[in-house]
Amino acid sequence: MRMKKFAALAMATMMAASMAACGGSKPAETTAAPATTAAPAETKAEETKAEETTAAAEAKAEETTAATEAAAPAGGKIGVCIYKFDDAFMTTYRNALQEILEGKGYEVTFMDGKNDQAEQNNQINNFIAQGVDALIINPVMTSAADAIIATVKDADIPTVLINREPTADQMSAYDKLCYVGCDAAQSGTMQGELILDTPNKGDINGDGKVSYIMIQGDPENIDAKLRTEYSVKALTDAGVQVEELDLQRGDWDRNKGQEIAQNDLAKFGNDIEVVFCNNDDMAIGALQAIDAAGRKVNEDIYLVGVDALDAALNEVAAGKMTGTVLNDAKGQAAGAVEAMEGLLGGKTYAAGEQSIYVDYVKVTPENVKDFQ
Repeated sequence: MRMKKFAALAMATMMAASMAACGGSKPAETTAAPATTAAPAETKAEETKAEETTAAAEAKAEETTAATEAAAPAGGKIGVCIYKFDDAFMTTYRNALQEILEGKGYEVTFMDGKNDQAEQNNQINNFIAQGVDALIINPVMTSAADAIIATVKDADIPTVLINREPTADQMSAYDKLCYVGCDAAQSGTMQGELILDTPNKGDINGDGKVSYIMIQGDPENIDAKLRTEYSVKALTDAGVQVEELDLQRGDWDRNKGQEIAQNDLAKFGNDIEVVFCNNDDMAIGALQAIDAAGRKVNEDIYLVGVDALDAALNEVAAGKMTGTVLNDAKGQAAGAVEAMEGLLGGKTYAAGEQSIYVDYVKVTPENVKDFQ
């Protein structure tokens, strides 16, 4: 009996050993095998996906960078020389230039020439020594144009001249230079037309001629010369006889305009029918003298200026100036910057094509609100 139990036990032990030897645990291994086999494929897919994500991110970054670069301003250092800061019109012009240039990201420095050409020459040389990329220059004296042009040409600095125009021959010396401004002859013509548009064409006393005084800016300035000439020429071209009672230099200054008009009103009295002023600041000074003399603009005397300064526009609207002529400071500033950027981009100008003009506009009581 004990032998049978032993034999049975031995048989059971042998069967267990046999099952282990034949791989009784194999099903578990078979289940795990597919996972091991699939791992390389999953890794490959994940790597591919990661690469695609990275590529997309890089493409997006490049696209953003390109857009940013396209939107970014060119920048650069710009030197601006103004003949004098306390000129009313050039203050408006200077502010417009500053807003546009700084808005585009340029590093800009403005210098006050203080109406001294020697001072401005030093400022131009200092800008060149500082390595500016371009210059915008409002010359103190147009007679200094040759020297200014020679200086910027020697330094190979792209330059835009503003407000005071040299001759075409002078500018032709340098192909990286241009002038942006208005045709002063046009402004003078429009002043004359403002007088021709009055009911009596300026002949208030009916004696068959228009008697006027002329308050001129700086007679060396081409704008002053042409406004003086063409304002009267508009009358004579229309067949109107004229009489010049006085022509005085007012240097664009309000106080001088007031003084000249005061002296002339005392000297010529009611014989003065028209007061021509080369700019609005002098016209406003003249208006002070007219008021003090008991005269009334548009009733017994006419008064015209140029620039369309805010103060002048208010006087036109109030009927105390016959009219003015818009000298578009903002339009000229925009044109100057555009021309400067063209030069910085490699543009050059052929002789005779270096002047870029912005039109003047007549301002009357009828349309003055459009400009206020």
